Amino acid sequence: MNKKPPVKKSMSVETASSPSSLGVTSKFILWFSQVSRNDGNLVGGKNASLGEMIVNLTKSGIRVPDGFAVAAAAYREFIAINDLEEDITREFAALSRAPEKLQQVGRNVRAKILGGTIPQDLRNAIINAYHQMADAGAVPLAVAVRSSATAEDLPEASFAGQLETFLNISGDEALLDACKKCFASLFTDRAISYRQTHGFGQSEIAISVGVQRMVRSDKACSGVMFSIDTDSGFPNVVLINGAWGLGETVVQGMVDPDEFDVFKPLLGEPAYQPVIRKQCGGKAQKMIYATKGETTALVDTSREERVSFVLTSEEILALAHWAVTIEKHYGQAMDMEWAKDGETGELFIVQARPETVQSRRAAGHLRSYKLKGKGVRLLEGVAIGDAIANGKVCRIESAANIADFKEGSILVAKMTDPDWVPIMKKAAAIVTDHGGRTSHAAIVSRELGLPAVIGTGTATKTFVDDQAITVSCAEGETGVIYDGLLDFETVEIDLTDVPRTRTKIMVNLANPSAAFRWWQLPSDGVGLARIEFIISNMIKVHPLALTNFDALKDQAARSKIEELTAAYENKEEFFIDQLAQGVARIAAGCHPNPVIVRMSDFKTNEYAGLIGGEQFEPQEDNPMLGWRGASRYYDDRYRAGFALECKAMARVRTHIGLTNIKLMIPFCRTLEEADKVIEELGRNGLKRGDNGLEIYVMAEIPSNILLAKQFAEKFDGFSIGSNDLTQLTLGVDRDSEILKTLFDERNEAVKAIIADLLEKMGGTNTPVGICGEAPSNYPDFAQFLVENGIDSISVSPDSFLKVKERVAETEAETPDRRTIQ
Repeated sequence: MNKKPPVKKSMSVETASSPSSLGVTSKFILWFSQVSRNDGNLVGGKNASLGEMIVNLTKSGIRVPDGFAVAAAAYREFIAINDLEEDITREFAALSRAPEKLQQVGRNVRAKILGGTIPQDLRNAIINAYHQMADAGAVPLAVAVRSSATAEDLPEASFAGQLETFLNISGDEALLDACKKCFASLFTDRAISYRQTHGFGQSEIAISVGVQRMVRSDKACSGVMFSIDTDSGFPNVVLINGAWGLGETVVQGMVDPDEFDVFKPLLGEPAYQPVIRKQCGGKAQKMIYATKGETTALVDTSREERVSFVLTSEEILALAHWAVTIEKHYGQAMDMEWAKDGETGELFIVQARPETVQSRRAAGHLRSYKLKGKGVRLLEGVAIGDAIANGKVCRIESAANIADFKEGSILVAKMTDPDWVPIMKKAAAIVTDHGGRTSHAAIVSRELGLPAVIGTGTATKTFVDDQAITVSCAEGETGVIYDGLLDFETVEIDLTDVPRTRTKIMVNLANPSAAFRWWQLPSDGVGLARIEFIISNMIKVHPLALTNFDALKDQAARSKIEELTAAYENKEEFFIDQLAQGVARIAAGCHPNPVIVRMSDFKTNEYAGLIGGEQFEPQEDNPMLGWRGASRYYDDRYRAGFALECKAMARVRTHIGLTNIKLMIPFCRTLEEADKVIEELGRNGLKRGDNGLEIYVMAEIPSNILLAKQFAEKFDGFSIGSNDLTQLTLGVDRDSEILKTLFDERNEAVKAIIADLLEKMGGTNTPVGICGEAPSNYPDFAQFLVENGIDSISVSPDSFLKVKERVAETEAETPDRRTIQ
C-alpha cells in the first residue's frame, strides 16, 4: 500500500500519476493513484472513489484533480496520542442518557479534537506530501481539503453533506489546521444525528482527509451532476446543475443554479445534441478565492453572469458523456461534482459517489398524489419529490434557532445546510428561498421522503409562523404552495401485473416537467402531447410578439419579453428553443415509443391572453368555431408564428434526435386546407415521410369522417377528438353551462360517426386512435371503442391502469375486427 508512485519530471492536474521526486513513505499517506473503491476502510468512501477514477477512468479522457489521502489510521493515531477516546466515549454515554444534549456533546467533542496536537510524524508526512504535489519553485499550492468517512457512500447511507470541506487552503499550517477541522467534523450535530438514525456506533467510523489540487472554478463555474433524474428515478437522463464560482454555492443551495438535462440513449449519436433542457437560474452570488483573511468569499454576480448559462452545449454534452462513463464503470447511478478551470478552460470531476435515494426505490410501484380541489396559489419553486403535505408554517432564520422548530410543521428557511438535518427530520415539508434540484435541502428532502419546494425566492418573507399552507409537488417540476389546508388523495399503482392488450393504451401529456414521473408506466407512447401548455406556461409570449418585437406597441409587454428572453440573443430563438426542449422532454420520457405532438390549437381569445398577444389577434364572437387550428398555419396573419412551431419540431427530430415524435394537425376543416398545411410544413423543414416523419390529423369535425378516405391519403393517421366532435355533431357549445346536460360523448349520433370512421379505416394501414377522456370517464364508452376496432386509446396517466384493465376485459370477449377484415 505504501509503495512509491512512479517518478515524473512534471505533473499535470489532470493526470492519474503521483507527484515527482516522491520521498515520503508513511502509513499515514496514500496517493489517490494508490487506492481503489475497495479501500474505503483505509481512506473513506470519497477518497477511495477519487482513486478509482484516477486509476481507471482518466484513460477514457475524464479529468480528475490529483492529490493524496491522509489515511483513517492517522485519525485513529491522533485520537490515541491525545488520549481522546475515553473522553469521547464518556460524552456519548451522557448523550445516550440525555438525547436533548446533542448540541452540547457535539460542541464538547469538537473542542477536544481542535485542542489536540497533531503528532510530529503525522505533521511531517502531510507536509512532505503537500510539498511534493507542487512543481518545484511554485508558490504554496491551493488545495481542497475534504473529509472522507470510512462508512461513507454505502448503499444504505450516503453521508452526503454530513462532513466538512475546506477550499482554497494554502500553506503548511493552514493545511494542518484544515485536517484537524476535518477530524472534528465527524462530530458535528448533523453527523452525530445521521449516525444515530442509520444505526452506526459513534466510535466505529474514522475520518480520512483528502487533499486535492484546487480547480480554479472561482474564475469559471462548477456544480453537481447525477446520472439519473433525482425526483422520478428516470434512468435515461443526466441532470447537471451549475453556477459561477466554487461549487459550494450549488451544494449548499445558496443560489438558484442553471439546470440541464441530457438524454443518455442518444449521447453516442454524433449527429445529435440531445440536450433536452437548459434552464437559466438566478445565480445571484458566486464564491471566489478571498484576498484577505478568509479563504473564500461570496460576491454578487454581474447582470451578464445572471442571464448567461454557465456551460456551452459542448460542455454540457462532455459532462454527460463522463457521467455515463462513470455510471457504467461503477455499475450504478452516480452523484458527481464537477468544476471548470477558468485558467485552462478544462472540465474536471472532483467527486463521485453512488446515488442512494432513487436507485433504492422498489420497482413496479407508483404512488400518485392529487389535490381534491383548487386553492389559491401563493408561491412556486422547484418541486422535490411528487408528494403533497400540509401544515402550519414554522420559519427558522438560522441553525442557531433550530430549537424553536415545532415538530410536524412546514419548515420555511432561506436555505439549509447539514446542520439543519436534525429538524428537517421532524418537518412535514420543506420550503426554501434559494437552491436547486441538487442543493442540500433537495438531497436531504429526497432521502427523508419529504415534499419540498426549493428556490421560491421569497418564502421567508411571504409566510408567517402558524400560517396554514399546502405544499404540492404533484404537478411536475414546479412545486406550488397553496393557501390553507387542502384535501388530497394518494393512489397506489401496482405495475407488477398489468394485463397485455392488442389495443394500444397511450397517455395524454402536456406538462414537460411531469413527463418523467410516468416513465415506469407500461404505456405504448403518448397519444396526445399538447404544446399549448408549453407555450402558455413556459414561453408565455405570443409568437408574433417575438417575430415583430420592434413593432410591438405595448411597453409593459416589451419589458416582460426582454426579461424572459434575456439569455437569448435572438427573441425568436427563445420560442423555438423553449418549445423544442419542452416537447423533447415529453418525447424522451417514453422513447422509443411514439409521441403524437398536436400543433397549436389556441383560440383567438387564448392567444390574445399571451404576452403581447392583443396586438395580433382579432376579436371573435365565437372563438371556438373561429380562427383556430389549421386555418391559422397558412394564413399570412399567423404564418410566421407557425414557422416558429415548425422550427421547434424540426429541432427535436433532427438536432436533438428524438425521431419518435409524430405531428398532428388540429381542426383541419377541408381537404384543400389539408394541402395548404402540408405544404407549409414542408416549407419549414417538416416534409411528410422525410426521416420517417408521420403527420396525423385530428378527427374532430364531421367533414374529417365523411371524407375520411380522402383525408387518409393526405395524412398517416387519425386521432379522434371527442370533445369537439361531440360539439359539432350535436350542435352543443362544449363550454355552455346551460347546455351541459346535452353534451355527452356517448350520444348515439356521436358513437355512430365514430363507428363510421372505424369502419372506413378497418383493414387499411391508417391507424385510428382517440385522445379524449371519455374512455376513462365512461367504461362503456371504452368497451364500444374496442368492439369497433379502435387502434389506440390515450388517457391521462392516472387513468391508465383502469382503462388498460377494462380494455383487456373487453378484448377477451371481442374478436379483433381490424384483423378479420
